[in-house]
Amino acid sequence: MKMSLDGELDSFDRKILECLAQDGRISITDLAAKVGLSKTPCQQRFRRLVADGYIDGFRAVINPARIGLDHIAFAEVKLTNTHEDALKAFNAAVKKIIEVEECHMIAGRFDYLLKIRTPDIRRYRHVLGERISELPYVASTSTNVAMETVIESWSSPKGTFG
Repeated sequence: MKMSLDGELDSFDRKILECLAQDGRISITDLAAKVGLSKTPCQQRFRRLVADGYIDGFRAVINPARIGLDHIAFAEVKLTNTHEDALKAFNAAVKKIIEVEECHMIAGRFDYLLKIRTPDIRRYRHVLGERISELPYVASTSTNVAMETVIESWSSPKGTFG
């Protein structure tokens, strides 16, 4: 199958993404063998996938418990105003809170869901009271504390890309 030139992914591109999602440190030689291409075309596709924004980057996945950050809370945030200016102000401000690992705008009974990682409940309480509650347009928050992490970090189940 030829490399797609119109911005769509073909089956080789999807296989490359699936392999990289499972092992971001795989060599180009091993990647090429897994997807059924020779090294040069595989490397060209890899570079194009990065350049076209299909791959945002590469990083080490740190074990949070090993560095003392195993307390996870999810904060539901309701805003006083959901006009575009309010959303932009909230979005910009929440990005500055290092303990906020994820922030999702939600369609439902609240406006945002934040995943917050701290060393313990006392630190979480401080972050909630001093940082999150003070964000622009926050009307109220509600907290859910994770008791156990069963699955964490997005990984590609077989077949996700094609």
